[in-house]
Amino acid sequence: MNRAGLHATRASRRVPVMNATRAATIWLALGALSVVVLVASLAAGSVAVTPSGVLAALLPSHSASPDLSVEIVRSLRLPRALAGFACGALLGIAGALLQVLLRNPLAEPYVLGVSGGAASFALLAMSTGCAWWLVDTSAFAGAFVSILLVLGLARRELWRGEPQDSSPRLLLTGAVLAAGWGASITLMLTIAPDNRLRGMLFWLTGDLNGGGMPWLALVALAVVLIAIVPVAPQLNVLLRGDTAAQALGVPVMRLRLRVYLVASLAAAAAVTTGGTIGFVGLVVPHMVRLAFGNDQRMLLPAAALAGGAAVAGADLLARTIVAPSQLPVGVITALLGVPVFLWMLLRRAR
Repeated sequence: MNRAGLHATRASRRVPVMNATRAATIWLALGALSVVVLVASLAAGSVAVTPSGVLAALLPSHSASPDLSVEIVRSLRLPRALAGFACGALLGIAGALLQVLLRNPLAEPYVLGVSGGAASFALLAMSTGCAWWLVDTSAFAGAFVSILLVLGLARRELWRGEPQDSSPRLLLTGAVLAAGWGASITLMLTIAPDNRLRGMLFWLTGDLNGGGMPWLALVALAVVLIAIVPVAPQLNVLLRGDTAAQALGVPVMRLRLRVYLVASLAAAAAVTTGGTIGFVGLVVPHMVRLAFGNDQRMLLPAAALAGGAAVAGADLLARTIVAPSQLPVGVITALLGVPVFLWMLLRRAR
């Protein structure tokens, strides 16, 4: 380990951490909750599937004509459940990272305009009648354009190493871009053909109907975890401020750029897969922080598990509350996220 990494590791040990047994217990509980939610997502719906049917669907089948319930689970529910879990995990990690990067408890994955860029390009493709794969490609392209714009406009804050705290300027840059994207979204919804307006609004509030190909989100989740978990000790030091982190040997500008790119990639993949699903990246890191504290080595994997379980559970409710009709996933996460976040604020005030 180099000298900077050694200093960061030593400094991160000063961050209060919980007992390893308790941490493992919470991880196991979140993992078990995720498994339960995923299994329930495979079994419940407008067509109920028995536990034996779920098991048969998950095991390799040698039958030339599999049962209808097996086809429902394999072709419809399993890809959608995996897409929902991956989206939630990405949003949970992105929210936790941006709250460290900006040192702002209200930071969430969409605050830097990534979702606005993705939504603008996706809605443009939908309004012109493009195929679903072009809509997904356009959403990712829009998110990428937004990432490049923030990199260009806030380049001094991210990699030129200015001595002052750069978080407010980076946050303002993203907020202004998000406002611009919001205006373009409103314009497109105003002039969109009536026969496409409902689909556009549904996607805009979170839609996993197109989650039949969850591989982008799953691959992005693996890349995000590989890229960010090794620098978790340095993130603990970054919480003390740029000046203190530099004094302890942390390469602040490189770390900030890495955190921004990883969080943006996570948000872009989540929006491309499931539309704009709100409140997960804001509420989940706060809830996990109540259990784990602010040690990023513990918090980041837990945020992934909790976020995945939250979106998968919200999608289960969206499919079953008014079955056979479906609700947008983002509506469920907002309806549940608002009271939970208010409860956390009141709890902290006391």
